[in-house]
Amino acid sequence: MRVSFISLFLSFIFFNLHAQTAEVRGRVFNAVNNEGIPFANIVVLGTDYGTVSDENGNYVLSDLPPGLYNIRASFLGFRSKTFFEIQATLASAVRLDFDLREEAAELSEVTVSAEFTRSDETPISVRRLNTNEIERYPGGNRDISRVIQSLPGVASTASFRNDIIIRGGAPNENKFFIDEIEVPVINHFATQGSSGGPVGILNVNLIKNVDVITGGFPADRMNSLSSFFEFQLKEGRKDKMFTQMTLGASELTISNEGPIGEKTTYILSARRSYLQFLFRQLQLPFLPTFNDFQLKTVTKLNDKTELTFIGVGAIDQFALNFDVPEDETDEEREERLYTLQNLPISSQWNYATGLKLKRFRENGFWTFILSRNMLNNRSFKYADNDNSDPQNLLFDYLSQESENKFRAENSIFTKGFNLKYGVNYEYARYFISDFDRSTLANEGQVVNVTSTSFFHSYGAFVSASKYFNNERLLVTGGIRMDGSSFGATAENPLNQISPRASFSYQLKPNLFWTGNVGIYYQKPPYTALGYRNSDGQLENQLNDIRFIQATHFITGFERVIPEKNRRFSVEGFYKLYDNYPTSIRNGISLANLGADFGVIGNEPVNSDSEGRAYGLEFLAQQRLFQNFYGIASVTLVRSEFTNPNTEGFIPSSWDNRFIVSLTAGKRFGKNWEIGARWRYLGGVPFTPVDVETSSLREVWDLTGRAVLDFDQINAQRLAAFNQLDFRIDKRYFFNKWNLNWYFDVQNALNFQAQQPPTLIPVRESDGSIRIDPNDPTRYQMRFIENTAGTILPTIGIIVEF
Repeated sequence: MRVSFISLFLSFIFFNLHAQTAEVRGRVFNAVNNEGIPFANIVVLGTDYGTVSDENGNYVLSDLPPGLYNIRASFLGFRSKTFFEIQATLASAVRLDFDLREEAAELSEVTVSAEFTRSDETPISVRRLNTNEIERYPGGNRDISRVIQSLPGVASTASFRNDIIIRGGAPNENKFFIDEIEVPVINHFATQGSSGGPVGILNVNLIKNVDVITGGFPADRMNSLSSFFEFQLKEGRKDKMFTQMTLGASELTISNEGPIGEKTTYILSARRSYLQFLFRQLQLPFLPTFNDFQLKTVTKLNDKTELTFIGVGAIDQFALNFDVPEDETDEEREERLYTLQNLPISSQWNYATGLKLKRFRENGFWTFILSRNMLNNRSFKYADNDNSDPQNLLFDYLSQESENKFRAENSIFTKGFNLKYGVNYEYARYFISDFDRSTLANEGQVVNVTSTSFFHSYGAFVSASKYFNNERLLVTGGIRMDGSSFGATAENPLNQISPRASFSYQLKPNLFWTGNVGIYYQKPPYTALGYRNSDGQLENQLNDIRFIQATHFITGFERVIPEKNRRFSVEGFYKLYDNYPTSIRNGISLANLGADFGVIGNEPVNSDSEGRAYGLEFLAQQRLFQNFYGIASVTLVRSEFTNPNTEGFIPSSWDNRFIVSLTAGKRFGKNWEIGARWRYLGGVPFTPVDVETSSLREVWDLTGRAVLDFDQINAQRLAAFNQLDFRIDKRYFFNKWNLNWYFDVQNALNFQAQQPPTLIPVRESDGSIRIDPNDPTRYQMRFIENTAGTILPTIGIIVEF
């Protein structure tokens, strides 16, 4: 009976694998006015398949064998455009729309390639990743924040967090936009006032592509110093409903898309983790749980007007595991108890929603965006985790950040000249309820404050781009002004004038020289803007806290070989920081605090730190060509900041100095694929522990953790870190559904990354802390080795129907 069933099942698979063909359909249209382009050529590169669009710009590519293709659309007088690695399947037709831009010159003698995201607004420091590159990335586990780490200039912490460190800048110097709508948080368990977290929120099933802009920022983007991430989500299917289910080692994800009537499409996803069960089996002392949701709808009101809605949200819970592992040694018990007594109980939720109205006309379009986002962050801690007595409460923190934003932008396009201008307004609310006993150790009083603050921010910009010398030279320039009510200096937008200019010159076909200079501004975190002293005053407003300023200088060369989907580039950058916030309590720049769970900036600060980051980036990229792909990047970087209590520049917490990332993959017959990634990061500096102060009983009882020696800020450095990841994929294409399973291994060599050593108290057999017999005012302490890294295998199954 079993043999008969297996034979029948295999026959069914064989029939479905050979009986059907795939289909790609879509529209080719003018990106400026949304009008269809008739008789455009659409070809599948490297094959004999191709077609032309009809009088409305619509096309159908049929009779394709299931597989991964690079598809290009072209028409005389327009720049061609290629979508890489489009997965054609039997389950459902692929929707692929091409928005083409007109050539600036009538008979161009040069080749301006759109294959690697060279655009008029951002001709420098831009990298693009598409859905398949993100999905199949070794060690990425379908998490965009991890995939970005393969790009030049991008570093991360050696732990399991998703902190993105770009060109020596702090993680909170990055901003994220989804379909032009700002989404402040893209990671679960994010650090308030910074960024990062262990797991990304965004579902790769919904992502069409992502552009990472690390320099030469367009004038319509504000409030960032290191990078902008521009996510473009897919539009929902117009013909029928389509569903995808992904089952991984730590979560279940369901996504669905389809039409709602004749004018509206939707695409949505929901994810639920079960990490708490896995972590309990691994006998870890913490049990995280997360959920996230995403939704996009697009309504074509008419041929010239479309309305887009975006919704992104997450709910995170963090509990402690008090189970005692079997066969626990005394040292393991001390470490576990230290972790349990140090980690707070936390919960967090956030969301971002937005509406975008786009109105086309003959020479351009208006864009109106209305959005709202909110973050709710709660954490508390009791001494010995005993909440039976209110006097055991060490701290109880609740904070909310909410923003309401409006932008209006007008884009005008003519032959060889583009103009864009717009305005923006933001109304923000910051609420905090903070009780903290640890401040007794250095301020002599307990923090106990509840307050609400409101801030108004506003800005305007104008930018333009112009081609010269028969489209060999592209000049892009812009200026914006920003103001905010959080400080006297910041309130006047004339104090935050932000000019920028970029240049791109084609030395020979597909060889470019690029350059950029610009001044950019970013608001300090709300945790600093909304900090109130014991008198209830906004102390940092009294200190005239200012916008953080960064001046960028960038230049480089880029060589593109479009017929082989290949790209080589080298860029040098120099960033000068000014008005960086510095803690008044310990005299340390917030740039040197590092990244950890919790809150950064909830303290009095002055805007008196300076910084600099400079280096070189090298990139070699091979997009899918003859079933091979790869990215190799090398970055040399220095990141340094000043502190009021130190002389000159010292290494910042993001000073990796040397970053290498090598990623490659190969597709084989019968839809097998293997990929691997190796990355190497130089060790970062850290501030050692002040053992004398930390061991005092009155200090340890209040803080429960070591106090840093701020007289030796970043005076020591960790060892270098490296990690090898690999992944195996296998796909099956059936008549009405697809199946993909993968085996992914992170840190295959089990490299143990060095972390700053941890100071913990020595405990008696009953768990109490041992008092130093030579000094009864102190506890007896010891250092333990602190490493991060373990082999993390994942088996995942993806079903599409």
